[in-house]
Amino acid sequence: MEQTNENEVARHYGGSGLLERIYSGLESAGIALDAVTLEDLAPVDEFHIGGRTATQHVVAKMGLGPDHHVLDVGCGIGGATRYLASEIGCRVSGVDLTPEFIDVARQLAEQTGLADKVDYQAASALDMPFDDGAFDAAITLHVAMNIHDREGLYREVARVLKPGSVFCVYDVMKGEADGFAFPVPWADTPKTSHLTTPEEMAALLAGAGFEVGEIEDRRQFAIDFFRERMANVSDGPPPLGLHLLLGPAAREKYTNMLANVENGCISPVVMMAKKASG
Repeated sequence: MEQTNENEVARHYGGSGLLERIYSGLESAGIALDAVTLEDLAPVDEFHIGGRTATQHVVAKMGLGPDHHVLDVGCGIGGATRYLASEIGCRVSGVDLTPEFIDVARQLAEQTGLADKVDYQAASALDMPFDDGAFDAAITLHVAMNIHDREGLYREVARVLKPGSVFCVYDVMKGEADGFAFPVPWADTPKTSHLTTPEEMAALLAGAGFEVGEIEDRRQFAIDFFRERMANVSDGPPPLGLHLLLGPAAREKYTNMLANVENGCISPVVMMAKKASG
């Protein structure tokens, strides 16, 4: 059952020609391909609510340093991994279910001169190709919404972390209101959308051996983000942005996300946890 779900999720995100679309967007924006920077790529490679601003916000909570080896679970095309490697100086490994995302992540790492600090694997987050206790920290940004087996996901993250390691979760979580509108960026229908409430999430993390600390609801931040996005695309999308990943339904997905957050159906939530030392 989970394998079927994963195949559908991979099809939802996958496709062809993504790297070419990104390159075309860069060229349209007047950015030379041999001089691409992290800031140039930020509009397209930070596939979560708030983009680069949100990445900076959550990473600042993690207390990372250059000697840490960090895992990004569901890394997409690698925006957060490259930010961590460039700004913190740590080594970062990314894993994602979608092979095309991994191919693009590797190419953009080469393009930005960070290939020696980041590595990527196309694999399921439920069965990651890493040894027990391989990482000093882990982060996941808007990933678990597609995963039905949450218990398996967090057990697997705990397995590859060293005792006492920090785990930062930034995910869309279920609110109190009904009436959720599809499509949204992670799912076109309810079939591949598996949201939990913050309370359920905290219990799942505790059950996997994590000690849950700070829980931060970012609902107003999300409302402001989507209102700004909608205002900025009134005259058509910019050369480079998440519409390159979302496809023709990008505007509808943004509209639904804003409505879903405003109506209290969902909210992005940051949870800070640590793998128990004992």
